[in-house]
Amino acid sequence: MSSSALEHLSPAFPQRAAWGTASSLRAWQQEALDIYERDDPRDFLCVATPGAGKTTFALRIALNLLRSRKVRRIVVVAPTEHLKVQWADAAARVGIQLDPGTGGSSRRGRSKEYDGSVVTYAGVAARSYVYEALCHSKELLVIFDEIHHAGDSKSWGEAISYAFTHATRRLSLTGTPFRSDDNPIPFVAYDELAPGVKQSRADYTYGYSEALSDSVVRPVLFMNYGGPMRWRTKSGDELAAELGVPMPKDLTAAAWRTALSPTGEWVNAVLRAADTRLTEVRRHVPDAGGLVIATNQTTARAYARLLADLTGVKPCVVLSDDARASSRIDAFSGSDDRWMVAVRMVSEGVDVPRLAVGVYATATSTPLFFAQAVGRFVRSRRKGEVATVFLPTVPVLLAHASTIERQRDHVLGRPKNDEDGLWAESEALMEAANSSESASDDLLGEFEALESHATFDHVLFDAQAFGMHAEPTSQDEADYLGLPGLLDAGQVRTLLADRQRRQVKRHEHADRKVEPEVALHRAIATKRKELNSLVSQYANLKGVPHSHVHADLRRECGGPKLAQASSAEVDERITAIRGWLRG
Repeated sequence: MSSSALEHLSPAFPQRAAWGTASSLRAWQQEALDIYERDDPRDFLCVATPGAGKTTFALRIALNLLRSRKVRRIVVVAPTEHLKVQWADAAARVGIQLDPGTGGSSRRGRSKEYDGSVVTYAGVAARSYVYEALCHSKELLVIFDEIHHAGDSKSWGEAISYAFTHATRRLSLTGTPFRSDDNPIPFVAYDELAPGVKQSRADYTYGYSEALSDSVVRPVLFMNYGGPMRWRTKSGDELAAELGVPMPKDLTAAAWRTALSPTGEWVNAVLRAADTRLTEVRRHVPDAGGLVIATNQTTARAYARLLADLTGVKPCVVLSDDARASSRIDAFSGSDDRWMVAVRMVSEGVDVPRLAVGVYATATSTPLFFAQAVGRFVRSRRKGEVATVFLPTVPVLLAHASTIERQRDHVLGRPKNDEDGLWAESEALMEAANSSESASDDLLGEFEALESHATFDHVLFDAQAFGMHAEPTSQDEADYLGLPGLLDAGQVRTLLADRQRRQVKRHEHADRKVEPEVALHRAIATKRKELNSLVSQYANLKGVPHSHVHADLRRECGGPKLAQASSAEVDERITAIRGWLRG
């Protein structure tokens, strides 16, 4: 450890010693630290929701281990180049100097000046022998930031296993659900659930729901938009579908891609609504910023042009192949500019605490990516800040949004069910197409988005849907976009319920006026759409087919199949499934 850092850690420097007191740690950090110090483990896995403060927790452990001389060097393994700098800056604020590998000085000169280094997972894979030798020469603490990345690639997992098998201490961090696959993550403990099926075991878990009740993270409103889509297939056929209506997953995927096309009206309308929401939030949080997450570089640039036309100001555009990407993120973070557009540079770990409004304009649908993307907006700076994320009404995204507060462990060898299989082919193609920021649609075949329009579907909060009867571009939608930017979770629930009551009364009054002019088939069709949307949410929440939910509703409420059900029978089923969602 450097002499300057040792001075910072001595009692003669109370400003640094104060950082290590319990009062400077959040309750969960102190609890996790107490467990770590009690057990004194070689390996420790901490699963904490994005925005909760995993970096602070890890640096406190590093500081204590350096003080006690249990370790003498630190290596932090991070997912991206930008996070290397972020870790080095955070460590420097507590007296630990880490080399992010951005300077031009010699390796030997740097080793004497720094207490350790920060490297990416790819960097370890390229020079694993260097870190293996370091483990033999020094008492080493290695911190794995977002350890789930070691399961992304078998070569990465093998590299960190080889490089750090002999490390003195290993601290693994993650803020997202692990995906279910067959790549075990090094240095993570697994319990056997059944023959051939294993599940990861965390040493400490701090979920979104706990963080929300502690006011550590912001409550998140999900604004969902559907609408009619029309596209042309490779064979020249023109197809049309309503985004948000249950349909086969290949049609859902095509309608979703049509909605995200920058040439259609859907994206324009959603960006306009998101900018309206940002304006409202900035009334209470003047520096609040917005982020659009795009599928690839081409659409990112196109969305940026749309935002420039909408606001009159060019947004910050962050692309991974831009050498100035990190500096652009830093500049945006320190400014009060309204919008940033990016692909994956800010989807994980990047700290821009003022982000409060997001547009999920990407076809990436894994729970891992979704959780990390939403994690960019939940970091709380003061009590009462609210986050809002705009989503296309796609069942898989609604399912992720409904379960954002649930921690998922890493499962090995879990068999795929039929519902998973239905989505597997289109999901694999989507992920392959999105594996590069510059990816085209070639992997999905020739495709032409012809027309798209946005309609406001509902607001999802705490797995409950509000505003199911809202008319797009009406006072109904404006009521939800105009929610104050400073609210705690309880106030959000109260205001959403109040908005919905007002909305229903307004529609009942309007219905009485125009009832003779409204065709019955249209009224029933509207109610069926609402029921299908609720069934879709519940089915994805429980992981069961839609048909099973409809069957359960018929058993509970009686009556024929949905297509033959009366208006009153549909109403009864809507009431029942809303109760199931609340329960």
